[in-house]
Amino acid sequence: MGFVEGLLWLTLNIYHEARSEPEIGKLAVAHVTLNRAMEEQKSIEEVVTAPYQFSWTFQKTSFIPAEPGSLEDSMGVALKAITSKDFTQGSTFYHRTDVSPRWAAHKNFTAQYGSHKFYRQAGASVPPLPF
Repeated sequence: MGFVEGLLWLTLNIYHEARSEPEIGKLAVAHVTLNRAMEEQKSIEEVVTAPYQFSWTFQKTSFIPAEPGSLEDSMGVALKAITSKDFTQGSTFYHRTDVSPRWAAHKNFTAQYGSHKFYRQAGASVPPLPF
C-alpha cells in the first residue's frame, strides 16, 4: 500500500470517528490508528477495515463523506499526525465517554481527549517521551 492510500484511509477514519471532536481528539484518533498499524505491522487500510475495530466500518451503509469541509479538515489532521510525535502514550484503543465497553477494564487508561477515552494494552510499556 502506498502513501496516498494510507493517507486516504487515515483521513476517512478521522472523519467518521472524530470529525466533531476538537483537533486534539482528532489527532489522538489518528495516532491510535497509526500505533495499531505499527504494532500489528499492517497497512492503515488493514487496521481500519479489520472486523469490528472502528464502528463506522460496520455500522454505516456508505463510507462516502457528506461534509466536504470536515473531510478537508480530517485530511489536514491526518497529515499533521503522520508528521508529529505520538502524545497518546502509545494508545491503541479508545471509546466514546458515553459508553463503557467490557474490554476497557482490561486496558490501561492513558488520557481523555474530547469525548473519547484512550487506552493501551495492559502491561505494555509507555514509549519514552521524545525530549
